[in-house]
Amino acid sequence: MRKGVMRPGHVQIRVLDVEEALKHYRDLLGLIEVERDDKGRAYLKGWTEVDKFSVVLTPADEPGMDFMGFKVVDEKTVDKLREELMGFGCNVEDIPEGELNGCGRRVRFDTPTGHNFEIYATKEQTGKWGLSKVNPEAWPRGLTGIKATRFDHCLLYGDDIDGTLKLFQEVLGFDLAEQVLDPEGNRVAQFLTASMKAHDVAFIKHPEKNKFHHASFFLETWEDVLRAADLISMTDTSLDIGPTRHGLTHGKTIYFFDPSGNRSEVFCGGDYHYPDHEPVTWTTESLGKAIFYHDRQLNERFLTALT
Repeated sequence: MRKGVMRPGHVQIRVLDVEEALKHYRDLLGLIEVERDDKGRAYLKGWTEVDKFSVVLTPADEPGMDFMGFKVVDEKTVDKLREELMGFGCNVEDIPEGELNGCGRRVRFDTPTGHNFEIYATKEQTGKWGLSKVNPEAWPRGLTGIKATRFDHCLLYGDDIDGTLKLFQEVLGFDLAEQVLDPEGNRVAQFLTASMKAHDVAFIKHPEKNKFHHASFFLETWEDVLRAADLISMTDTSLDIGPTRHGLTHGKTIYFFDPSGNRSEVFCGGDYHYPDHEPVTWTTESLGKAIFYHDRQLNERFLTALT
């Protein structure tokens, strides 16, 4: 049952050098740089996003994800979910309004896989970049690079994905849209959604807690993905895999790395999910085809390069 979580709202990514990272996220991915803060963090957004920012790059000694935030419908929902998160046994931290520029109070919590998430209800809305709120044109002029439209989801690795699934389903109201089962029927991957999308966050079973696989950004067409591949080569950016298609979710995709070693994805298409849909199931015997539908073989780097 849906609990008032609307969508992924932001992700804070650790980078070794913010200026070098901006060449990746701003100049290559085409996100819009919004501002910097007194902690040295850079704020960015996709051009279709109405909220002020969705990506925060923070200077750090090692790469990875600090936290992912979900926007909920109102402040009452923040309070209600905060109590339920505490009842579930999560470690809960209250983050004051303004700690992220333009964002209201947040409630941060941990998951059984060791990742940190946040919920919040209030963030300054600046509208779609370069477009009027009245009679908007089809797209803004002045976009650069891959022209990523929005932050879409994260894929995370950790040990207790069953406990994390229980948390996301029972407390946050997410649906299990797709899963991968081993021959004994154990779930080794899960794709969770609070919307109509194939996934808003996904988890793969891994012996270490709190590992970051990638942040993903949405494009409109397969032609856009192919153009992204050209730009990745034109800039000598480290390529992981693609362009190709997933079996899981059926999205068309390409993966590549930022200068700190964090993986990015851009993709288009993909399945949709309604609350009455049963989970789509893949088996580990078909895992190669599930991940890379065309090659039908696993890329070892895709499974092991984590931050």
